[in-house]
Amino acid sequence: RYPELIVIDFTLPDAVNSNAEFYIQNNIPFVMGTTGGDRTKLLKDVADAKLYSVIAANMGKQIVALQAMLQYAAKEFPGAFSGYKLDVVESHQSTKVDTSGTAKDIVTSFNKLGMPCEEKDIRKVREAAEQMGEMKVPEEYLSGHAFHTYTLTSDDGTVNFQFQHNVCGRRFYAEGSVDAALFLAREIANKSEKRLFDMVDVLNAGAMR
Repeated sequence: RYPELIVIDFTLPDAVNSNAEFYIQNNIPFVMGTTGGDRTKLLKDVADAKLYSVIAANMGKQIVALQAMLQYAAKEFPGAFSGYKLDVVESHQSTKVDTSGTAKDIVTSFNKLGMPCEEKDIRKVREAAEQMGEMKVPEEYLSGHAFHTYTLTSDDGTVNFQFQHNVCGRRFYAEGSVDAALFLAREIANKSEKRLFDMVDVLNAGAMR
């Protein structure tokens, strides 16, 4: 009935794997920006099914570019920050129950650069007073925001680096999701042999406006 249908999935962590199973069973291409769930199972199930999809923890193109740059640095300069301490804090609307997928992805690159940090070490901020006070989230965006701060400190405390990416509202992610859906539609039309993509693939294809 809808031969060119592509689903864009922003739901809940608990629905990630069951939703993917539904898309697979019904052969529905999809773009998934929902974080959480069993990511290993998700990627394996979709790859095994050879279903066209874009799966990523972040749909914002500039943040995707930052992730790609850090992945490159981690590959080319492993251990460059050995001895440094990494502190990560992220703030999202109170309805977000899981730890930021973007933070987890970026921490993976920092790990390879020599700074150990696990998911349990990432501090989640969900209380409004702390969000507005410490994180400086504007009150009007408490219901929809994504603020991240990564602080790198040398072992003697004399050198400090800080990375931030702060997003107010959801338009930033909506635009990237549309880019991903248009990219996936072109890949389907071209009968691409590769079927499982992430947002770096979308960026590399020049498909982000």
